[in-house]
Amino acid sequence: MSTLFTPIKVGAYEFMHRVVLAPLTRMRAGEGAIPGPLMAEYYAQRTSPGALLISEATIAAPNGNGYLGAPGLYDDSQIAGWRLVTDAVHARGGRIFLQLYHAGRQSNSEVQPEGSQPVGPSAIAHGGVAYTKAGWVANTPNRALETQEIAELVESFRRAAERGLAAGFDGVELHAANGYLFDQFLQDGSNKRTDSYGGSFENRARVLLEATRAVISVWGSDKVAVRLGPSGSFGDMADSNPEGLFTYVATELGKLDLAYLHLIEPRVRGNVEDDTRDPNPVAAKLIRSVYPGTIIAAGGFKGDTAEAIIAAGDANLVAFGRDFISNPDLPERLRRKAPLNPYDRETFFGGTDIGYVDYPFYDQRVAA
Repeated sequence: MSTLFTPIKVGAYEFMHRVVLAPLTRMRAGEGAIPGPLMAEYYAQRTSPGALLISEATIAAPNGNGYLGAPGLYDDSQIAGWRLVTDAVHARGGRIFLQLYHAGRQSNSEVQPEGSQPVGPSAIAHGGVAYTKAGWVANTPNRALETQEIAELVESFRRAAERGLAAGFDGVELHAANGYLFDQFLQDGSNKRTDSYGGSFENRARVLLEATRAVISVWGSDKVAVRLGPSGSFGDMADSNPEGLFTYVATELGKLDLAYLHLIEPRVRGNVEDDTRDPNPVAAKLIRSVYPGTIIAAGGFKGDTAEAIIAAGDANLVAFGRDFISNPDLPERLRRKAPLNPYDRETFFGGTDIGYVDYPFYDQRVAA
């Protein structure tokens, strides 16, 4: 039997297969960062019985956004919109984890409350762009968070996790990859702090571990997960010792009995695969040596490579992104080894139903 299509227990839940919808920023939320019926349709389309879906990155604090159109759960007004999504997923027999994030320095004042300055661990010039009413624009130089502000940051994740519970999610994943705030604290290219949140591996991992424990206090550890991007460089990220850093972080997370650890392979930078990098799994292979729990691998996988990493034991499930955008029935296509719809990168971020809910299912193509 295909390794992708064997049942598996992940934290508190049983899943019928191991094809996971990756968290994918699509920027279709309405005014007030509130999801609407179009988002509910999108997630419902990509739900199969006994499947695990992970929501797109969802803003955990009012100053946490980097993209106009991203959804939030930093305010009670956003709960009902997310309930449309979770109800739609549950009606199709799936489960969905809420991915919470804070963009940190990857932002622009245009998407900050009252045009305020973005925040990060340290004030360091960097490249990157944010999405505003003017389109893709350069990030606004950030200021460094004061030490006393970090406790409120952690509390914002706890409160957002509570709203996620009220919205009907099945668990929470903290986004600590892709150059966003937790990743900025972890990697020493962006963290030059001299307080208890900078310097050593222990100090740089402190805020992520504090936030993870805060979310566990709401959900319990078997419904909480973390996403990491070992060696990830998206957002001008770099570390002087990524292997040492991420094995330390994974070891510490392993002590928390999480539902899973979600790892991005370094060959993928943001939403683009870098063909110059090693095509073989690196992140999962490295972290498996120190992490005993369930691992989801992501980053440029196809059906055969997903089968291989599971068979090798380096990961237990595989998250698919771009192919899931263009193939709402991706698990069934992989099961049947059916051809895939090509994706349209121009419609990935923001827009309407075009390139969002209009990709055909395989059975529709056959009938045509």
